[in-house]
Amino acid sequence: MTPIIIDTDPGVDDAFAIIYAERHPNLHIVGLTTVFGNVSVTQSTDNAAYLREQLDASFDIARGAAMPWVKPHGGYPDFVHGEKGFGRFEATIPSYETHALSAANYIIEKSHEYAGELVLVPLGPLTNIANALRLDPSLPERIKRVVLMGGAARTPGNVSPVAEANIWGDPHAAHAVFAAPWQVVMIGLDVTHQVVMSDEMVDDICESLGPKAEFIKAMASYYGAFYKAERNVDGFCVHDPTTLVYLNHPEFFEVETGMVSVVAEGPCHGQTVFAQASNSYPDPYWSSRSNNHVCFEVNADNVNSELIQHLKNF
Repeated sequence: MTPIIIDTDPGVDDAFAIIYAERHPNLHIVGLTTVFGNVSVTQSTDNAAYLREQLDASFDIARGAAMPWVKPHGGYPDFVHGEKGFGRFEATIPSYETHALSAANYIIEKSHEYAGELVLVPLGPLTNIANALRLDPSLPERIKRVVLMGGAARTPGNVSPVAEANIWGDPHAAHAVFAAPWQVVMIGLDVTHQVVMSDEMVDDICESLGPKAEFIKAMASYYGAFYKAERNVDGFCVHDPTTLVYLNHPEFFEVETGMVSVVAEGPCHGQTVFAQASNSYPDPYWSSRSNNHVCFEVNADNVNSELIQHLKNF
């Protein structure tokens, strides 16, 4: 089993990703670290606790950053995920305790416990990961890889013409994460906009879920309404779950290696600029490293089949 920490801001697609990961026999969720993004960090921590209860799981929950490093906070996209993150579903949050350590310190502690094995899976703004790097610059030596949902390399953004929401949410932190000396796999809009879960697929998942079907359908209908209006698709893009599928099935994806540099200031802040390693440029900056792996193509049918198989076990 691959030990993972999911850094998350649940969030409809975060919820699907966490359910998939917890129900997959090849993945071991060590903990969820929570961050602002789709909702406030307080709400994302509540939502993480609700998911843990519904999954009858025992992973840790460590509360993280409430604000970006530098830029002003950009607000919460309730028109995408709902006011409390689960679409139309009103979750009854259980009584719970978070881990004694902050998200950043929790990541550092677990990097020692699972040295060389731990995979970080950020699904929101990268503030917690960057905070951990700031506290312990040796962290990359103990992390197997970072597989993140974020960015848009050769496709338009979803919060600006060039920026994807998670990177846009804290571009300074994102730049620090991509530039650190570890392997970063970017599952961005280049592939996640290709993977659409249809209403029929949701019905298939819910067929034998009993009372839990209400949770899935209430989230999916709200999220799907946004994607119908914005992208004219039948269903919704499964950004975060696609990222988790990569951990088990990298063969579903076509990846190019090089470096990503994040624009941190100005109207293009949050843009992820990718320089393929096989290209050469007069400016030496763009050949200074090649530790980033960017996904550009994906077998969407295989991803959806994989997700449906394990989401049915919710």
